[in-house]
Amino acid sequence: MQQKIVLIGGPGTGKTSVINELTNRGCFCMPEISREVTLEAQKKGIDQLFLTEPLLFSKMLLEGREKQFLEANKSEQEVVFFDRGIPDVHAYMDYFKTDYPATFFEKCNLYKYTKIFHFSPWKDIHITDNERYESFEETTEIDRFLMKSYTDLGYAIINVPFGSLKERTDFVINSLACEL
Repeated sequence: MQQKIVLIGGPGTGKTSVINELTNRGCFCMPEISREVTLEAQKKGIDQLFLTEPLLFSKMLLEGREKQFLEANKSEQEVVFFDRGIPDVHAYMDYFKTDYPATFFEKCNLYKYTKIFHFSPWKDIHITDNERYESFEETTEIDRFLMKSYTDLGYAIINVPFGSLKERTDFVINSLACEL
């Protein structure tokens, strides 16, 4: 049975760096798609789509993450890593106190992951850029909403310790090794 592994945490916590390292090591990974959605909107003159039209942005993310999940199902890979999962979408909507359709939550119950690795906010590595505008304080608050979303869905959360990129990536791989 295929394992679907999700890396979660607030913005700037090191998830994408670990996903990139997992890819470099030959693992099958699904990248974060929010930057792609944001960059497409910026090409159309919308600086931060999530801030101007959060529901549209979130619908696009939900569709993209659902597509990734289905692509993973079609693959013959034993393990697939995801940079964020479907529950992240409603966690962000809850953080921003934005109403959303029931389908956002229903999709979380329809598409289930095997393991969830959590990357805690870490001030030493947190940076902002064109697509990541959240302050460290906002990252910490978003992280609380993410943790609540996943635990409310019944997921056990595995916390990834602070450390070098190699140490964090090794931790994720070694945590799975006993099950592969």
